[in-house]
Amino acid sequence: MEMKRFSFVLFLMLFVLSCSGKQAVKPAERFDPEKTFALANEEFENKEYEKARALFLEVKNRDLTKKFGPQAELKIADSYVKEDEPELAIADYKKFLDTYPDHQYAPYAQYQIAMIYFNQIEGPERGYGGAARALAEFEKLKKLFPRNPYKDIVDLQIEQCRKTIAEYEFLVGKFYFKNESYNAAIGRFEGLLKKFPDYKEESEVLFYTGISYKKLNQKEKAIEYFTRLIEKYPNNKLIKDAKKELSGIRPK
Repeated sequence: MEMKRFSFVLFLMLFVLSCSGKQAVKPAERFDPEKTFALANEEFENKEYEKARALFLEVKNRDLTKKFGPQAELKIADSYVKEDEPELAIADYKKFLDTYPDHQYAPYAQYQIAMIYFNQIEGPERGYGGAARALAEFEKLKKLFPRNPYKDIVDLQIEQCRKTIAEYEFLVGKFYFKNESYNAAIGRFEGLLKKFPDYKEESEVLFYTGISYKKLNQKEKAIEYFTRLIEKYPNNKLIKDAKKELSGIRPK
């Protein structure tokens, strides 16, 4: 009898322990990408970019719905822009474009790449590299995403890039000219005229090209450029000098 009683008590104890053990184990909390993305955005708005990136990275890696993951990758790139880390930002925007080339935010990523380079323009002497890269990226944007929401402003930015590049080419041409490297100067001037026919200082380019040819004793080419200048810009301040140069070439 005592044995039965002991067994029953032991059974009850084991049963209670097993029940309490089950209650102590909590199910794993399900990952909520939307909630985590919202928390990451809060950190981003508070300029806690490192904390924000950690959360965005978690969303990117764990969002099985793929609804918030792509946006998280963009926000990581945006955070590098905010921290003035352009190369890291560009790398992430390009990664996004490689992974999601048809995503609704793909034009945004491409535009951001172009703008990073565009913001590096500091004038023709130091801004040539940024202008050239920005121009290439803006043109890529127009080609890949012709209906992009930035088309109106992009045309103005492309114009600014072209202007900066043209001014740089002219400065380099004048540098060669002043150093009497006339062939090198002609290469720059003629390249400028071909690539940028709407350059605002075209009259000067024509004049210096004519002078360069004259210095090389290539009279026919010199006459060609001086004549173009006179015919296209009859009221230009350089007309008097151009006519004087022509008179020194043509027989009186």
